Amino acid sequence: MSAGGSGGAVGLPLRVSTLELFFDLVFVFAITQLTGILSHDMTVADGARVLLVFGALWWMYGGYVWLSNARTPVRTPERLLMLLGMAGYLVMGLAIPHAFGRDGVAFGLGYLTVVGMHAWLYWRVNRNIARVVPFNVAAALLIIGAGVVRGWGAYVLWAAALAAEQLSPLFARVRGRFDIAPSHFVERHGALVIVVFGESVVDIGIGAEGHPVTVSLALSAVLGLALAAALWWAYFGVGDDERAEEAMLAAEPEARPALALAAYFFAYIPMLLGVVALSAGVKQAIVNTGTTAAAGPCVALGSGVALFLAGSAAFRRALGIGMRVWRLGAAGLAVAASAVGVTASVAAEMAVLVAIVAAALVAEQRAGRVAVAAGRRAAADTVEP
Repeated sequence: MSAGGSGGAVGLPLRVSTLELFFDLVFVFAITQLTGILSHDMTVADGARVLLVFGALWWMYGGYVWLSNARTPVRTPERLLMLLGMAGYLVMGLAIPHAFGRDGVAFGLGYLTVVGMHAWLYWRVNRNIARVVPFNVAAALLIIGAGVVRGWGAYVLWAAALAAEQLSPLFARVRGRFDIAPSHFVERHGALVIVVFGESVVDIGIGAEGHPVTVSLALSAVLGLALAAALWWAYFGVGDDERAEEAMLAAEPEARPALALAAYFFAYIPMLLGVVALSAGVKQAIVNTGTTAAAGPCVALGSGVALFLAGSAAFRRALGIGMRVWRLGAAGLAVAASAVGVTASVAAEMAVLVAIVAAALVAEQRAGRVAVAAGRRAAADTVEP
């Protein structure tokens, strides 16, 4: 298996380095800061801000993943550039709660740093990518401008920035193709999901900070952990990461970039946003578990579970690795379960959500075993004289 570019020996899988994991910790800090935007009234404007900020963060994160997939950052100059990119993400994370207000320029300058370090690194690794650098720089400058303009003009500039990035492949034809190292891609993104889940548990502690540990608080914390564990099981417990690696390895090298985009870029968007929404809901609901809550936190809980399940279904579809119908059905039920938190109690909603995910996984496993048994019987029938 090619290591993709000049990194690693031919025939050996490219593994994730500790520097990449360090980078992911800072990136996840920025992602989890989005829960701060949703920790108030959860209005439509809040949702729009989350989507715009996440779009910018995720685009450049993908760029760094593909960069390290081309060559492991083991040389001192590349390590230093990665660390500077991390510094940019740290500044962005600190600015996120007020990115559409007082800290908009700071966010934009952090983003420009991330873009600049990425461009410099790719100039060292693969100069063909330089064709998309002007679009990324333009996006960073538009975001800085949004910090100056504010108001509705800021939203317009943010949308223009994301459009410049997303449309850049149409105007900047990159010569050659990327060689994807499947083991690296799977391991890197799996580690990212684990860190995001870990941060969701941290949010439980943040929500409970300053409150006495009563039976109600302990119950709410355990239910929050159970929700995160149920979603972890939906991805790791059923072996999707292992099957994903098998699917990527089985694909022709020229087909792997498209698979990586579909599965590890687009399908990951609802999965990560789902954990962000879930964390925001848990943070608000943690001290009100035995009572009803406002619609915002309840919708965040249900929508978070639904987004993750829908994203995991899209992930499976992209790679052709498993059933999707039960997850999509559970996603719909999860949204409907938001009403339970408003009319009964937040604890009841969280318990219902755990039950929905668990039931979907059990039904999925049973349906899979039935399908396998049917396939074996059909194969046996074909070989009988």
